[in-house]
Amino acid sequence: MARRQKRKNRFGEILEMPKEVYTNVPKITVVGFEEMVIENYKSILEYEEFLVRINTHMGILNINGFNLNLEKMTNDDIKITGTIESIDLEKNMD
Repeated sequence: MARRQKRKNRFGEILEMPKEVYTNVPKITVVGFEEMVIENYKSILEYEEFLVRINTHMGILNINGFNLNLEKMTNDDIKITGTIESIDLEKNMD
């Protein structure tokens, strides 16, 4: 890990900040089977009413379900609603 990144991580730990605030690690919040918020995503790779694929700094997040909607999007986070049946993360091999 680069020296600059180590300092940044140490600074965040000292201030007791959540890791997703000072790194690119995605934060995924799931509310029941009907709502999901992904923070720190990179891009939307695929969007269908039964499948949403999101690229993150850790890998590709696959959300499967029914009537999936991209309800709210910003540059930093995205909210997905609908009936979520499964979620999986494909790890980046970088």
